[in-house]
This record gives sequence, C-alpha cells and structure tokens, in this order.
Amino acid sequence: MSTRTATNPAPGYEDDFYAWTQDQAEKLRARRHNEVDWNNVAEEIDSVGGSQKSEVRSRLLVLLQHLLKWQYQPEKRCHSWQSSISEQRIHIDGVLTASPSLKRLPEEALDWAYERARRWASDETGLPIATFPQSCPYAASDALNFGFMPGSPWHPDDLIRD
Repeated sequence: MSTRTATNPAPGYEDDFYAWTQDQAEKLRARRHNEVDWNNVAEEIDSVGGSQKSEVRSRLLVLLQHLLKWQYQPEKRCHSWQSSISEQRIHIDGVLTASPSLKRLPEEALDWAYERARRWASDETGLPIATFPQSCPYAASDALNFGFMPGSPWHPDDLIRD
C-alpha cells in the first residue's frame, strides 16, 4: 500500500531515480495503471534490454583481446589472462541464459568486437597490429567455449603467477 500523500508526493523520475523505480513497481503490482509513468517506464525497460546487449558486446571485446594476447604472446601467459577469459565467458553465458533471444548476438557482434580487440591487443602488447589477423580467427562458438584456448598447447604449470 502506498504511503504517498499530498505532503509526501511520489518521487519524480528526474529527482530520485531509485525511489521512482520502487514507486512505479508498487503501482504496477497494484495494477494502478492510471498512476504509472508509462513513457519513462517504457524507456527504462528498453534501456535494460539495451544494457544487456551492451554487456555482451563489451565482454566479447575483452574476451577476444585476451584470446589474442594468449595466442600471440604464449611466453607471457598468466593466470590473470586465463581468469579474465573465463570471467568474460561466464558473464556472457549468464546474459544469454537470462535472455535467450540474444543468443545470436555474439556471432553478430564478432566483427565489431574483433576490430576493437585487435587494436587494443596491439596497444597492450606492443606488437604491431599486423601481427593479428585482419579478420577474427575464432568462431563465436569457439570464443565462448570454456574448453577453447587458442595457440600452442599449454599446461597450468606453464602459466606465470601474477
């Protein structure tokens, strides 16, 4: 039940976003549709979907960058690279599990993410950008596969402790 009164009005979208979300959720649950700020609610729902897409794209970029570093600098392979690769895969998998309609997004975003990952890997490693293939050498399914690590074979004992 709402505790809003004339002296305690509902929070405004611009004034206190968190309080506004709680107020709107309360109104939706109570089916008080005439009191819902429909335009801003719709905008926020749309934004949540967009943020999921953005998270997949961003994490795919980091994943590809670390896969490139892993493959092209095997002598510098370390636990933090391996951890970062696993972390990106876990988070992408989590978003795709929660939103199966995005399951094609990694494949669709692969070229976009790879172009940026290639430049970022070059900047971070100091290797010339030409070291890395112009087109992504990994299928999206391989990049997301927890058992896939590109390049020369390795053993956990080979990793640099960092």
